[in-house]
Amino acid sequence: MEITLKDQLTEIVDKHKRAVEKSFTAAQLEVCERIARELLKAFQNGNKLLLCGNGGSAADAQHIAAEFIARFKKERKSLPAIALTTDTSILTAVSNDYDFNQVFVRQIEGLGQKGDVLIAISTSGRSENVLQAIRQAKTQDILTVGFTGGTGGALKDMVDICFLALADETSHIQEVHTLALHAISEIVEEVFFGS
Repeated sequence: MEITLKDQLTEIVDKHKRAVEKSFTAAQLEVCERIARELLKAFQNGNKLLLCGNGGSAADAQHIAAEFIARFKKERKSLPAIALTTDTSILTAVSNDYDFNQVFVRQIEGLGQKGDVLIAISTSGRSENVLQAIRQAKTQDILTVGFTGGTGGALKDMVDICFLALADETSHIQEVHTLALHAISEIVEEVFFGS
């Protein structure tokens, strides 16, 4: 029997649905709530959100920074968020003068302050520049939040709070991360600015 494109698409979408259903357990929703509370506390205290990641996770960092700076759903004041993945002059200077593993470390060292929050995104939990960013943030009393998948890699045990997408395929992990980060963005905006 020939498998149609529609059958293939249905199978792909079903795999993504299962990844979402497995990842959003009651315990994981509590993790999202804790992350939202920590972001609210940071913003209320005049602190900021820093985000980092590589590849698709870099795009996620930029995307979520934009949700806080621009808006998610409400017309409201901007909230301070910086994606450490966007400044090509910094990224190339640090890579050239030091090492690519230092691209986030140097920015955290220069921009991070006690009370800030770092969201470190790595689907494998093994990205060395992300792990070094977490180490640097901890030396500056910056709360570390990890978004990872699979078994969580080293990242899972390094961060203060970890959201673990219970999936093994990178695309599924990324989609679960986006859903969690969107939910957190919406909750923070709703609570911070009210209705």
